[in-house]
Amino acid sequence: MQRSPFKATVAAALAAACIGAQAGTVTVLTSFPKELTTAYQKAFEAANPGIKIEILNKNTTASVAYVRELPEGQRPDVMWASAPDAFEVLSRYKLLQPAPETVNKSAPAKIGNYPLNDPQGMYYGQALAGYGMMWNTRYLQAHRLPAPKEWSDLTRPEYFGHVAISSPSRSGTTQLTVETILQGEGWEKGWGQMLQMMGNAAAVTDRSFAVPDGVNNGQYGIGIVIDFFGLAGKYSGFPVDFAYPAMTAVVPANIALIAGAKNADEAKKFMAFTMSAPGQQLLFDPKISRLPILPYSMLKAPAGYPVPQEVAARAKVQFDSQLSESRYPVVISLFDQMVTFRLKELQAATKSIHEAAKALKAKPNAKGSELLAQARSLAYTPLVGEANVKNEEFLELFRKSRRDVAVSKQLTGMEQMWADKARANYERARQLADEARGLAR
Repeated sequence: MQRSPFKATVAAALAAACIGAQAGTVTVLTSFPKELTTAYQKAFEAANPGIKIEILNKNTTASVAYVRELPEGQRPDVMWASAPDAFEVLSRYKLLQPAPETVNKSAPAKIGNYPLNDPQGMYYGQALAGYGMMWNTRYLQAHRLPAPKEWSDLTRPEYFGHVAISSPSRSGTTQLTVETILQGEGWEKGWGQMLQMMGNAAAVTDRSFAVPDGVNNGQYGIGIVIDFFGLAGKYSGFPVDFAYPAMTAVVPANIALIAGAKNADEAKKFMAFTMSAPGQQLLFDPKISRLPILPYSMLKAPAGYPVPQEVAARAKVQFDSQLSESRYPVVISLFDQMVTFRLKELQAATKSIHEAAKALKAKPNAKGSELLAQARSLAYTPLVGEANVKNEEFLELFRKSRRDVAVSKQLTGMEQMWADKARANYERARQLADEARGLAR
């Protein structure tokens, strides 16, 4: 008996629904901007009819917490982000599962001395990234400022009020930048340089995208960013440029299959696509502007585009993701208590230090120089010494869940102590610097 058109339509719809349910929807948890995720979503869905990509956008720190809190069966399928130490955290808590079949064998095993993929096979390099500075060329010209080349340039008084950065507690890429400086310079010297740079900051944003957006539109002169923010601005036609300082590192942006993924087979197809030649070619889109893992001989790179192997060869930091992961919560908490939440006090101390240094240069005074040295020490010395971040018991406290009332109380008390100490140090540094300047008159 011939079926009615209505029944045939219903049957076709049910069949399509079954196919869709069988194919599944891949939920991708990522910190990446919409320009990137939309491009991959459209290209993959076009090549794989029936598989849908759902993007769940969270910053990297929030993503790690999100996965840790969800039970198996309710987690997203794929984690996709820049910070290798975040993947180390997930791996340590057994929240990732291997997917070696997704890896493109044409990619090199290492970038510089850094493994492209996790040696344990839990996550894989999908793109490459370095860290540096972007600047608005018109802004610098209007303020008669030279383009910075090294991190140390950003400590100079002429850059006061012209620098922007996002908080590492809200941005995994900023955390990597901070950690790169700490590894390159050492804990004490690295924090000293970082605090001097932050004293010159105009803003610490709560969104990583706010920094490149602000530089692109001229709100800020200089932004401390991951390379693709600067390159995307440059290749999209904004009046900006970007430079890698010598103290940088080139590390993979990673992708991984989350343990307990609901649609693992489809998720693996998406992961493999991102590492294939068509997926890698998308990285050259001006709005994305990332460095690929595949050799340029397999792709069509724009003229003059940075070559990751060359950047890695110049880089002075061999990034240690395990070291970064071990002190990750301490670094982001310390940055917030000393910088993010105390920026105005740090700015005031830095302004007075710059003014005192200028006055003493014009009219030297021994007592004034002594007071200025004290001011610098108070303002630019980290509140946590290197011995503490080598103490496993101290580090373990920060790894514990804040849902534990006793742990939360202890951590909150420690952070409040840091905040109070930072405020007092910055105020005293400002007073000493003002006194030093007075002696130079």
